Amino acid sequence: MDKFLLQQQVLERLAEDLLQAERAARAAHETATHEENIAENKYDTLGLEAAYLATGQARRAEAIRQAMAHWRQFRPRAYDASKGIQLGALVCLIDADGKQQHLFLGPDGGSMQLVSGAQLVQVISSEAPLGRAMLGRCEGDEVSIQVAAIRQLFEVLQVH
Repeated sequence: MDKFLLQQQVLERLAEDLLQAERAARAAHETATHEENIAENKYDTLGLEAAYLATGQARRAEAIRQAMAHWRQFRPRAYDASKGIQLGALVCLIDADGKQQHLFLGPDGGSMQLVSGAQLVQVISSEAPLGRAMLGRCEGDEVSIQVAAIRQLFEVLQVH
């Protein structure tokens, strides 16, 4: 799997998300400022609600812009076994049931599933619980995370 192509897929998906958030912010702003939505009494809150929604959508759009900037600056490096798993690693984990999963450890804001060839790849941040647990680990190491009352155990099969 090519890390550069995965990075490009993340950027494309973020660009789509940004377009949707901007459209939603514009629509909410138009609703909030439309003359038909001017409050007639203190109980008429449609315009106010739309204004809150517009603000939230604008914040979401800004968060996506920041994530895009981080992903554009991101330069995944080749795996160095002496440092273990670091940001930019492409990791294959196996759980106790023998189920494998492929993870691409990237900057914040890119949590999503991608397809590379026929392979499903989960993009996660190093701030995610599993991302934090993998940092510094090497092939053959065990990784565990606590999800609610359940401890999940994985083995690192491969790192690229």
